[in-house]
Amino acid sequence: MSHPQSYELLLTPDHSRTRAGAPGRPIRSAVVAATGETGASGYPRYAGQGMEADIDPETRTVEAVLIDGEELDPGMSVRVAEGNPPTP
Repeated sequence: MSHPQSYELLLTPDHSRTRAGAPGRPIRSAVVAATGETGASGYPRYAGQGMEADIDPETRTVEAVLIDGEELDPGMSVRVAEGNPPTP
């Protein structure tokens, strides 16, 4: 199976507890490219601009992520940008 070669990721405050599930405005974005490796989650690994993520290409869900080499802070979330189809 061929996986997308890149995605744009958005780092946002997670206001799901206070705003009925609506994500906050992105405070950072990064374009990540396929590394050719599989992450610990079992999904393809992508990296770039300080972000490393395991992304399920079928659902476009971020399964694991590091920001500048650190785990995601509580209260933050990372998602694939909408309307930004990955390159095949």
